[in-house]
Amino acid sequence: MSSTPDPLLGPADIRELAAALGVRPTKQRGQNFVIDANTVRRIVRTADVRQDDVVVEVGPGLGSLTLALLEVADRVVAVEIDDVLAGALPATITARMPERADRFALVHSDAMQVTELPGPPPTALVANLPYNVAVPVLLHMLETFPTIERTLVMVQAEVADRLAAGPGSRVYGVPSVKANWYADVRRAGAIGRKVFWPAPNVDSGLVSLVRRAEPVKTTASRREVFAVVDAAFAQRRKTLRAALSGWAGSAPAAESALVAAGVSPQARGEALTVEEFARIAENRPTDKKPADNKEHRQQ
Repeated sequence: MSSTPDPLLGPADIRELAAALGVRPTKQRGQNFVIDANTVRRIVRTADVRQDDVVVEVGPGLGSLTLALLEVADRVVAVEIDDVLAGALPATITARMPERADRFALVHSDAMQVTELPGPPPTALVANLPYNVAVPVLLHMLETFPTIERTLVMVQAEVADRLAAGPGSRVYGVPSVKANWYADVRRAGAIGRKVFWPAPNVDSGLVSLVRRAEPVKTTASRREVFAVVDAAFAQRRKTLRAALSGWAGSAPAAESALVAAGVSPQARGEALTVEEFARIAENRPTDKKPADNKEHRQQ
């Protein structure tokens, strides 16, 4: 039986590190640190992290998941916005896993502002995402880094349900459709509250996203499709004929676009697949199509 100490962080290690840094998790940044080594190893297994993977992690915090990823992946790039946490993480990696320290890189930045990463392109995204920015960060990373093939994120259970929901579900909405634009999405497990410090007052869930082998087939741009999605769910109780009237210019124009797309004008957004939203975008009245094709920051 080996007497080698576990390089991963346990509850006492987390609290000791936090105390030394003068860190208290803040609600403003949605910080809840994972304090259970078994949980982070489970996340790495569920994420199907492989020895040749370049993994990007968003919001590494004190490094619990980072260390577990470094045990398996070829390389880990962590994106951290917090000044104190970003300053301390490299030293933690060097102290606890010196043989892998050269496989780690830190990007001190807001993930929503990141457009490039050091080293080889990332092949996987694994993260414990702050609850308050989980969806926009996830969508930004998937759009910005098309080489990311597999993603596993831990988010608030309610957000996990929304991301993984299919058409017809009560919680199917904007996050569901936009995530499905990029990937096949499914729920991949639940995480108890007791593995966090501080313990959140909500449950957490794991969501797996495997990038589509082929993109959605459409002549419309991502921005054009997402505009339809946003309009359809801004007034989700209305029929699409009414909900898309502003997008199309009028209710009759919306109806014409819907009929041309093979979608009932009386349907609601919650019943449509991402492919159907794409067909609607293709049939937007010509005078309503944007003059340029610039990509805007995702909402």
